[in-house]
Amino acid sequence: MFVVATAGHVDHGKSTLVRALTGMEPDRWAEERRRGMTIDLGFAWTTLPSGGTIAFVDVPGHERFVPNMLAGVGPVPAALIVVAADEGWMPQSAEHLAALDALGVAYGLLVVTRADLADPGPATTRARAEIGATSLGAVEAVAVSGRTGAGLPELRAALDRLTARLPAPTVDDPVRLWVDRSFTVRGSGTVVTGTLGAGRLRVGDVLELAGADEPVRVRGLHSLGEARPEAAAVARVAVNLRGTPRDRLGRGDALLTPGRFHPTDLVDVRLTGDPAADLPATLTLHVGSAAVPVRVRPLGPDTVRLRLSRPLPLLVGDRALLRDPGRHHVTGGVRVLDVAPPPLGRRGAAAARAQVLAELDGRPDLVGELRRRRLVRAGELIRMGVPVHAAPVAGDWLADPEHWRRLGDEVTEVVTRYARDHPLEPGMPVDALRQRLALPDRVLVEALVRPPLRIHAGRVGAAGADALPEPVARAVRRVRAEYGDRPFRAPEADRLVDLGLGPREIGAAVRAGALLRLADNVVLLPDALDDAVRVLAGLPQPFTLSAARQALDTTRRVAVPLLELLDRRGATRRLPDDARIVVD
Repeated sequence: MFVVATAGHVDHGKSTLVRALTGMEPDRWAEERRRGMTIDLGFAWTTLPSGGTIAFVDVPGHERFVPNMLAGVGPVPAALIVVAADEGWMPQSAEHLAALDALGVAYGLLVVTRADLADPGPATTRARAEIGATSLGAVEAVAVSGRTGAGLPELRAALDRLTARLPAPTVDDPVRLWVDRSFTVRGSGTVVTGTLGAGRLRVGDVLELAGADEPVRVRGLHSLGEARPEAAAVARVAVNLRGTPRDRLGRGDALLTPGRFHPTDLVDVRLTGDPAADLPATLTLHVGSAAVPVRVRPLGPDTVRLRLSRPLPLLVGDRALLRDPGRHHVTGGVRVLDVAPPPLGRRGAAAARAQVLAELDGRPDLVGELRRRRLVRAGELIRMGVPVHAAPVAGDWLADPEHWRRLGDEVTEVVTRYARDHPLEPGMPVDALRQRLALPDRVLVEALVRPPLRIHAGRVGAAGADALPEPVARAVRRVRAEYGDRPFRAPEADRLVDLGLGPREIGAAVRAGALLRLADNVVLLPDALDDAVRVLAGLPQPFTLSAARQALDTTRRVAVPLLELLDRRGATRRLPDDARIVVD
């Protein structure tokens, strides 16, 4: 299916033309038929000579209903521009064309109607000149008469040629269905309609309603008046939603593939049209079928930041337009450059941001996004509309390669400096390192730590960090020299002080495995446990505390915590009568 929107001045015969082509009545309201003027969007379809199906979104031409017109044109890839031969180019012809140009519509066809009432030549010449200066460029022109039917066969053939030039739809893309109508069908519930520009819908699909944290399920699908199990882009669809109240959604809302969009109320965009400096502070942004008031903050000559009155599911590269409803004026088109822009808090930030935006063209670019964001989750980029084809550095985090290299160098520098400033600590706490490097996730620290660094017990230090600061190492050597031949004798508290082993120094030595702590101020050399088990195994089993103390040639101050430690480690077992045995 192909979908084309009409465009043109009021009463130039758009609905008459659609009626003549399709045999269907596009005006849905009785008031529209009574007044002979389209007020809201109409829909009709027909089969082309090639056998393809074309659906028309018929839009109102009166200036009071331009928002309705924009809701219909927004999601549509091509336009049928209608100009009456007897009236020629008119104000709404110009505004509708400006809207198509602002939205970047590149495919179209000029139809000069009422050719039975006037020579279509002058209207055709003027219209083609106006259209040729826009995104549509040179277009084919066909003169017709809706009253007599003259030119309709030529128009159908021209429509075939137009649709043959349209780009192939991307049916594997995520769904973003902009809602242009919502209503209730008795016995079925809420139904919404829209133009499916990309992706595929199936009965039973679970979608997200933009801006709401609730899933919606597709109960049924209709396209071209028929129930279908699925519909693929491009198509006009009616979607019956299970269990969703009618008042939960309306024109301007969107149904989305879950997890593929992140609604945003702040975007940086490039303008076409009026200079940024000339824009009023508030305008209306039209995108898809939505019309949202925005506050405008100029950044550069053709770039602005828009603060939306409500979040919309926008992607990098989206086309939209800005309109001043008070002046009935399309101020220009916008191309979305960034849907998650950084804050502009400090002096000079806006000017610096303008320089960054000057280099962007609105095309999703993974390399550029990584260079600007440095670190970002893959899911965030996907929800911005940026394809991800790079391997994460940790978890689902992606990194700019140069930034990642610099972080690796900085890890070494920071940990080395910390070790110098805190010589008795067994390394830098992981969270302290994360904060020092301004990293958003602990897994990034873990990925950055490489030999000769290691993470142990929540700290980052040298892999051989059993190396002690020289004063502590010297004190341990003195302990070994004095007590090496008496391995189960522990220095008294005052002797520890004389040796230079205070609580922090003892802690560092214990963490490095240079000393064994039995209790406060009770330390032995680290091989004392194995030696003790060997000595105790030579005693008659079971043995008492007193026998153990004598065999080990030590004091009760050492023997009690030593045996308790051996019990905890399973080397000895304490019996009910307080005797012990060595466990094989």
